[in-house]
Amino acid sequence: MASVDAENFRLAVLNPAGRDPEQYFGATDATAANVHPPVNFHAYAACTGGAVFRETRRAIASGWPVLVLLRGDFRATERALSELKKAGRITVVSLKETGAHQIAQQLSDAARFARFAKIVSDANACIATTPEATELFRAFRREAVAFLPTPYPIEDENWNWAMEDRAGIFVGTREFDVPSRNHLTALLAARKLSEATKEPVTVYNLNGRKGARLLAQVGFEKIRVREKRVRYRAYLGDLARHKIVFQLDRSRVPGQVAGDTLLCRGVCVGGDGAIERIAFPEACGDKRSDDELIEIALRLLRNDEERRAIAERGTRIAQEKLSFRVGRENLWRFFAELAG
Repeated sequence: MASVDAENFRLAVLNPAGRDPEQYFGATDATAANVHPPVNFHAYAACTGGAVFRETRRAIASGWPVLVLLRGDFRATERALSELKKAGRITVVSLKETGAHQIAQQLSDAARFARFAKIVSDANACIATTPEATELFRAFRREAVAFLPTPYPIEDENWNWAMEDRAGIFVGTREFDVPSRNHLTALLAARKLSEATKEPVTVYNLNGRKGARLLAQVGFEKIRVREKRVRYRAYLGDLARHKIVFQLDRSRVPGQVAGDTLLCRGVCVGGDGAIERIAFPEACGDKRSDDELIEIALRLLRNDEERRAIAERGTRIAQEKLSFRVGRENLWRFFAELAG
């Protein structure tokens, strides 16, 4: 049985047949340009000094407890779970894609649904990155299900992107073709905010000509469009220059937009992701209309003191509930209970 004592606890995150290369955290510099940043499921490995694998045999060889990601048609996950059980590994599963629209799409096929139900029942436990995914898992098993939000290295100064002089509105979403992202509506709202405050707007367009045509139709006077993907640290540097991050996402995702904002010591307005609800309760989109969010954004763009206060509260909440230290402790306790 893999070790789960506090001092030696490491977590293997297995994305069976996934694209990301094998990566160890702790032994290499997680800030280097050629490695995956410690975000999303990589963060669960990073906060424990563990590793991410795509080959089951390599995860088994680590000797650590394993978090297996449910992805694609779940066949690879099913095979991985079978191998891990034979090897005697403590094995927990989690959905790789947990937005409400993503869950609905994944479970719309009867065969995939049946496979999902069997995997969730056969695993030692389930970890959910959102409260909604927690309830989904509990529909198939009553015990050993935990909501553990994505941790962020908020205590690590290498990931502190605080900036003093900020200007503008950063639109946090970028997907025109996902209805629940409400990306176009967010752009229209950002245009209204820009017209009222004269603050410039920054948006990433990764949809090529289609996105460019839609942006042209929105009709901005002051807009900065980023057309190319950039590395994560460069992206954070861009985000950190803005007064607020704004979105109208209603997808119930884990909340990387808010997580990125926390690393920049900024304020995220809108969005109903898990991190948004935890770190920015007075500005998130949960149970608020678009008009209410526009009003909050307008007030924060004009009131530096209030904006700083919300940013500081968000940082304190993150240190108490979302830091790598807390993430590691929560993961260790969860796996220790399974072993005990």
